[in-house]
Amino acid sequence: MTKILIAEDERDIRELVSFSLQFGGFTVVQATNGAEAVEQAQKELPALILMDVRMPKMTGYEACRQMKTIEAVRDIPVVFLSAKGQESEIQTGLEVGAEEYILKPFAPDELVKQVQAVLDRVAKRRQAA
Repeated sequence: MTKILIAEDERDIRELVSFSLQFGGFTVVQATNGAEAVEQAQKELPALILMDVRMPKMTGYEACRQMKTIEAVRDIPVVFLSAKGQESEIQTGLEVGAEEYILKPFAPDELVKQVQAVLDRVAKRRQAA
């Protein structure tokens, strides 16, 4: 099964996302902050990282920036999941290397579809390269 790393500091949201993705057929690994996400990404090598923007210890932006400098994880797609929907926030997310930016609140089934769409898009790009 495809492994997804979820980095989210709010337990209820993390559990909802985890349950939704598991129900959608994915294996899920969890992190509670940005620093833990960087560690888990290197240890688990997931197919995709779904990350909140506002987290303790290290923001999602900082974690993404750091991951993009690490050879083993730099090509893993990062998707931000955030309530911060301002254009400047989305732009910052894309500038630090995110593949996609999904806004909260979200419908669990739509989240699964969006994650699968990102995985499919990345796979097609890699095949074409």
